[in-house]
Amino acid sequence: MENLTDLGNDVFEIDTRMAGYTGITAGYLIRSERPCLVETGAGNSAEVVRDTLSAAGIGPGDLATVVVTHIHLDHAGGVGDIAQMFPNAEIVVHEKGARHLADPSRLMASARMVWGSALDSLFGDLKPTDAVRIRAVEDTGVVDLGGGRRLESHHSPGHARHHVGLLDSLTGDLYVGDAAGVYIPETADLRPATPPPDFDLDSALASLDRFRALQPTRLLFSHYGPVELADETLQRSAEELRLWVEMVTEAYDQRLDLDHAVAMVRERTDERYKALAPDADPAVAEKVEVISATRNNVAGIMHTLEKDSARS
Repeated sequence: MENLTDLGNDVFEIDTRMAGYTGITAGYLIRSERPCLVETGAGNSAEVVRDTLSAAGIGPGDLATVVVTHIHLDHAGGVGDIAQMFPNAEIVVHEKGARHLADPSRLMASARMVWGSALDSLFGDLKPTDAVRIRAVEDTGVVDLGGGRRLESHHSPGHARHHVGLLDSLTGDLYVGDAAGVYIPETADLRPATPPPDFDLDSALASLDRFRALQPTRLLFSHYGPVELADETLQRSAEELRLWVEMVTEAYDQRLDLDHAVAMVRERTDERYKALAPDADPAVAEKVEVISATRNNVAGIMHTLEKDSARS
């Protein structure tokens, strides 16, 4: 099946086809004794994910666990639908996100304020999940994959307070969600993911240090795909974060409004990324804008600086 890629050791990448795009948001099937889905993708991807799982031999009664790295709609928007489609699956999420999966009304209202009318075409709805199906994990947790294999969850805030990374005990694969930023496989670009309202630089850098200490063999990005050079890539992630925060802080100190701050950051950063080069494939540049919009990143850092300023 064209949106199912075998990554070895019973791990399969699923292209969730978010908003009809290819290569935007990945889910991952671990087809172990107790099959597990990592990331559901958005609400409007649920049928694609269901059909892909079916093609991989995972029927409605077979899925044991669904784990999301965090509850943003491109990662967990399909949880309610997938929970209905796979009635035996336990839903695992960090404790700070659990109540929003049971009652998504506040999360959806907040998302609508950010995305406006684009929310429906980009993500669709996050439907509620019966609270008895949800298992909340704390700073660390374990998901049993069967046969002695497990996923270990590690709280990794910075991008979001409810973010976890997931380490596969068999392979050393680390599912990084958005904590290490956004990887563009066509050009090997790595960009930060610093959206409002939760972004925090110190927490984000500490999470990357935590990931490096786990010594993963490979990183599996939700945006997008596997990366072999794990330690080097995590170091690059930290470098990108520091650079963007430094630039936005400069704009903030100059009292630039958001539009002017975005223009300044674009002018200084676009040349760092092959995907945004004048001769680059415009379809790849469009994808970058969907999953790692400069405006969204700058707004998240600005929001943090404003909060810090109000506290001091």
